[in-house]
Amino acid sequence: MKTLPDNPNLDHLRQQAKDLLAGLRDADPTATLTQAQAALAAQYGFRAWTDLKTEVDRLRGQADTADPALARAIADRYGLGEVVGEMRSVARPDDTGRRWSLPTDQGRWAVRTMDTWWPIVDAETDVALQQAAAAAGVLLPAPVRSRAGNIVESIDGHSWRTYEWLHSGPPLSAPASSSVTREVGRILATIHGLALPVDRISPWHRSRLSAVGWPELAATATAARASWAAALREAVPTLTDLDAVAPDGPAPEPVLTHNVLGPASTRLAPDGRLVVVGWEHAGGQPPSWELGNALLDWTVNPGGGVNTAGARALVDGHRAKAGALPPLDLGMFRGAVHSLANYVFGQVQTALDTHETEDRRYADRSVRHLLSNLPTRAVLEQLLAVATSAHRRPPSPSSLGHPTVH
Repeated sequence: MKTLPDNPNLDHLRQQAKDLLAGLRDADPTATLTQAQAALAAQYGFRAWTDLKTEVDRLRGQADTADPALARAIADRYGLGEVVGEMRSVARPDDTGRRWSLPTDQGRWAVRTMDTWWPIVDAETDVALQQAAAAAGVLLPAPVRSRAGNIVESIDGHSWRTYEWLHSGPPLSAPASSSVTREVGRILATIHGLALPVDRISPWHRSRLSAVGWPELAATATAARASWAAALREAVPTLTDLDAVAPDGPAPEPVLTHNVLGPASTRLAPDGRLVVVGWEHAGGQPPSWELGNALLDWTVNPGGGVNTAGARALVDGHRAKAGALPPLDLGMFRGAVHSLANYVFGQVQTALDTHETEDRRYADRSVRHLLSNLPTRAVLEQLLAVATSAHRRPPSPSSLGHPTVH
């Protein structure tokens, strides 16, 4: 489920809806902005656009403000200049920590806590990947080292990282337009082409991290009288069938890669280029697995349909940059299926363990949204068929250049 920022902006949501409309019109040229707004509201876990607007009104102006002494300490430790405004939270905490915006006389900086960071590779390794990707033409906020040369610093009892603030629009949404997905494919191929070594596949993608079965988890939710327990029981056959797509066993060789390059990790810069964020989850993954994950994240319509034009464009963009595609078979979705299973289990467990009113409200809405939007084996098979057909035809002329995304 998409997460609203701490100080949401209705204009940003309108822009997200317009971006989403471009993707919907790839499949249905008659799609309207009203339909796009309704689809976007659903992605945020709301029944209608008016409900989403009401939530924006409720949250506006509720960003947290950091202690000025903490802001000065971070600015001093990282050599960011003199603080000239309040350090404000950007969004609610995620699985890594919390993002903040810090203005100084040298500009604006993106700082974030790393207290709940579960690193797949160490910070120096993910920074090396970012630097190599940037040198190869991927647009991203540059990581900032402290005065002591460190990426992560402990300040006021928290671990921190800092990035340059790169002005961009709101996160993108799926299904994205074919112009966006083509560029996503190109970026993935660029990162894969770096061929940076890594010693293992990300555990998140390699296998299920919990031995608890789906029926047992559903029984636990039912016993806890969770509001979404029935939805979880109904989802058990789908989740079980997806598990069968991703059996344990030998896997292709991984490369060091972004690992979570979905719409939430991508923005549009003012010049129309894609900005890639979220490199803290970098790790090892076979290129074919990450390509499968991208197809699932970027080209599935609300209700489970596939944006065929977007999927073909993503494959075209990857092939045009790489010169060839990794193996295309159902096994390419193995990492996506494992990561989805781990995410579902984590979200369900969080909702069961959360008791504070606001956090529980958010967690329950997130789980209901997640369970109502699970992909199926049929969707994966359709994505594979589209990718295979795209592989057999010559790349489109538009995939051979470096177009600006609109």
